[in-house]
Amino acid sequence: MIIGMALVCPVHAQWWPSGEVKLPDPVTFANQMELGEVKTAAAWLDAGLPPDFMGSRIGSGLMIGAWEGNIELMRLFISRGADINLRNASGESALALAAWRGQKAAAQWLIERGARINAPDKHWSPLHYAVFGGHESMVDYLLEQGADIEARTTNGSSVLMMAVYEGHQPLVRKLIEKGARRDVSNDWGDGALEWAMRNNNLGLARMIASPEEFNIAVSKPRESWGTPQGSLTMSKELAALLDMRKTLAERNMSTEAIDRRIAAERVRLVRERFDRPGPQRAATLEVTASRNAPEQQSVRVIRKSVADTSQEKQFKAPPATYFGTPKMPPKAPLRNY
Repeated sequence: MIIGMALVCPVHAQWWPSGEVKLPDPVTFANQMELGEVKTAAAWLDAGLPPDFMGSRIGSGLMIGAWEGNIELMRLFISRGADINLRNASGESALALAAWRGQKAAAQWLIERGARINAPDKHWSPLHYAVFGGHESMVDYLLEQGADIEARTTNGSSVLMMAVYEGHQPLVRKLIEKGARRDVSNDWGDGALEWAMRNNNLGLARMIASPEEFNIAVSKPRESWGTPQGSLTMSKELAALLDMRKTLAERNMSTEAIDRRIAAERVRLVRERFDRPGPQRAATLEVTASRNAPEQQSVRVIRKSVADTSQEKQFKAPPATYFGTPKMPPKAPLRNY
């Protein structure tokens, strides 16, 4: 309930009797910046607050301004030396946050001032966030500005896979038309087709696969693709926010601030799912040899994803002669371990 009161009862910059401004803690900072208190931010900065000070949610003042589409707030922090490409604890830049909220004017403002469009390898990019949010005009703008259509998340998921995961059919079509690869698999062994089939979205599956691949896919038992997974996972924090929103709505109070908190928690939950390590892979060691020619013995390791045992990758090992002639030849032509 304390959080709820903070949303409807702003706490402005506190002043000591001497006129000195009391600098905020991360929670107070986040509350005031999300409410757009530019004058309060200026007073804090004048009193010595670092321009890249991180709030308890979202991140720095610049990041919060991008999330809210508050260019005046962004301008203030940039003028005081804020790092335009700084990332929060989740690896999100101000541009990525603007892209996720569909704040196109804020994104343009940032890019014009040097914000990097592409993230480092295996990081969530602004384009991933724009696709996740379903913002077609933002996606178009980022691609026009040079966004990497083949960018990968921390677990190797592509932008196209993100569009499929969220069920954004127009964006799936757009990305395919722009040349996005359809055969990419992430670290879990999943690809766009697997996600489409897992969620029984045959329309997307048909768009992704060739006619031959699609026919093979639909002939498999539905349960073989795994359990459908929607992106709106529940957490204690999200449940509390939804209850709080319901209370505010019943009292005919504005839900705008709480809606932003719900959006932030939702993306945190999806990030948590995608950033976790992939499943371990089972391995089969296959040794092949001949009784008459033991020096021709060879070994191969077959690895299969636990999540998708239909996918197989083979790793060849050197012949036995590389390690020297074995003392005893195998008793059978073929052995599986």
